[in-house]
Amino acid sequence: MTSPAPLVAARGVHVSLGGSEILRGIDLAIPQGDVVALLGANGSGKSTLVRSLVGIVPLSAGTVELFGAPLGPRVPWRRLGYVPQRVAAPSGMPSTAAEVVASGLLGGGRLWLPRDWRTRAVAALDQVGLADRAADSTAELSGGQQQRVLIARALVRRPDLLVLDEPVAGVDKSSQESFAATMTRLVGDGLTVLVVLHELGALAPLVRRAVVLRHGRVVHDGAPPRPASLHAGATHQHQHPHEPAPDGAPAGPTTGLVDTLYPDPAAGHAPRTAS
Repeated sequence: MTSPAPLVAARGVHVSLGGSEILRGIDLAIPQGDVVALLGANGSGKSTLVRSLVGIVPLSAGTVELFGAPLGPRVPWRRLGYVPQRVAAPSGMPSTAAEVVASGLLGGGRLWLPRDWRTRAVAALDQVGLADRAADSTAELSGGQQQRVLIARALVRRPDLLVLDEPVAGVDKSSQESFAATMTRLVGDGLTVLVVLHELGALAPLVRRAVVLRHGRVVHDGAPPRPASLHAGATHQHQHPHEPAPDGAPAGPTTGLVDTLYPDPAAGHAPRTAS
């Protein structure tokens, strides 16, 4: 009996932007039911990879298939929910939380919202614990609540695969915990997840597999790394500066969890532990 095709299959993916090579031969397969964290320091290519997987960034070389179909019109896009990095709530003409969520029902040739859009939008907001804020302007919501509205927008189409780019960046601890509780419920219902993270944080109990990028290459694909004791300290800074290094060059001043456990194999130096 053959195994079902993975929901995501990337082979030999290269991406160049502005004359710089960002991704360098990425292979990645995500079967149904997986919860995968994409880890790496700033500049390692995490966001570029997820954007290339969903067709936002063009490939320089390689292939990507979603749900068994190559990127393009044959992909059943309704099965995909994508949550980009959070941006500030727009000023000018604010939308309600329900209206933002309902926009997720558009696309794929649909130009008008279905008649039951409000019911479906409120149901999606309920999944992230914000049904009571459906009529509120997004400008009135906290950063963490805005992020949950974007997740609801992705969920309103009832996707099989959810791709999230840094969903807890700049979000307070209570919002991170609420987000983790929401994701636990969704994964329990069978959702497949690819999530970009700087560190596992509140999602650690949920993540079964970690893919670590460094300078556009996969340097680890397996069980999530354990944080060093340094990272458990109350004064440790979890944001680490990072500048991409050319092939064969030592890494710059970045020494986060991922850098400590999985140094660049081309760098030729031992991992450092400075904060």
